[in-house]
Amino acid sequence: MDKLSLPAVLDSLAELRRYARNAAASAGIDEDRSYQLQLAVDEIATNIISYGYKDAGPTAEIAIRAEITDDALVVTLEDEAPAFDPRLRQMPNAEDLARPLEDRRIGGLGIYLATQGVDRFDYRREGRRNLNIFEVRMRHE
Repeated sequence: MDKLSLPAVLDSLAELRRYARNAAASAGIDEDRSYQLQLAVDEIATNIISYGYKDAGPTAEIAIRAEITDDALVVTLEDEAPAFDPRLRQMPNAEDLARPLEDRRIGGLGIYLATQGVDRFDYRREGRRNLNIFEVRMRHE
């Protein structure tokens, strides 16, 4: 699928989710797994826009691209915000998740849910670009 570049604003989230949904449909990914992919893309993109680009101004962009291989759908979010590897964020453990919401520390839950909703999540920094990579494997029955 062709790469899609959008302004790095919250109003672009719907288009990013739509791109992920269409990529999943093209790859034959079922609706439940497509929804998980869309949530993952939405969460990471929200963090990029809200935190990575918070002072970037109107020219900041976020891009999404997809590749369908024999084994998987790979969706990549690209941005030029400061480097941030979501995998380094302390993830909640079982004890944290069992606590009532009002007793939990703030932050990290969205990234945790995003990375748990796909088969593989990876991050790379290439030059000035952050690459957040989501993989949903094909289910060969």
